Amino acid sequence: MPDTLAQPVNHTLDVKHSRFIAHAAPIESASAAMAFFLQDVSVADATHNCWAYRHGQDYRSSDDGEPAGTAGRPILAAIDGQGFDRVMVVVTRWFGGIKLGAGGLVRAYGGAAAECLRTAPRLPLVAMARLQLVAGFEDLGALHAALPAHAAEKRDEQFDANGVRLRVELPAEQVDALKIRLRDATRDRIRIQDDPLDD
Repeated sequence: MPDTLAQPVNHTLDVKHSRFIAHAAPIESASAAMAFFLQDVSVADATHNCWAYRHGQDYRSSDDGEPAGTAGRPILAAIDGQGFDRVMVVVTRWFGGIKLGAGGLVRAYGGAAAECLRTAPRLPLVAMARLQLVAGFEDLGALHAALPAHAAEKRDEQFDANGVRLRVELPAEQVDALKIRLRDATRDRIRIQDDPLDD
């Protein structure tokens, strides 16, 4: 799996008197990407605020007035080229009086974004899975003891006359180990189902 950023970072690049400042940040969603752009880094008096983000299969970019394809796409290519996901990059430009041409713009925007990401602290993304667990009251102790040992976090817990229905999220690589532990601890009394990652 690709990485995301461990923290927001920035990088400054000067090209023929134009100043480019790249700001990159980890994002949880497309709306978080736009919030980062609008609230944190967009500069009103800059010549251009160009950006791109990738969040899984969801991605967008903007040239913000630069010639089409010379800013947003090179920034997105830098995100993908550095092996990042769930990242937003904004490159702000102050025009210095010398035109760079289309190739120069592609190199400047893509280069500022790539260098910003190249030196950034990385955080590995972990594939997550969700399970639905149905347990009787007699197995609650074993169930609650097993969850933290496998980095499982409760998302929902509902009790009824027979026991509990619990929804948990955990690293996908921990699923089999959790199932084995619960089977062994409760003589296979806990019912376990996959819970789709849709909400």
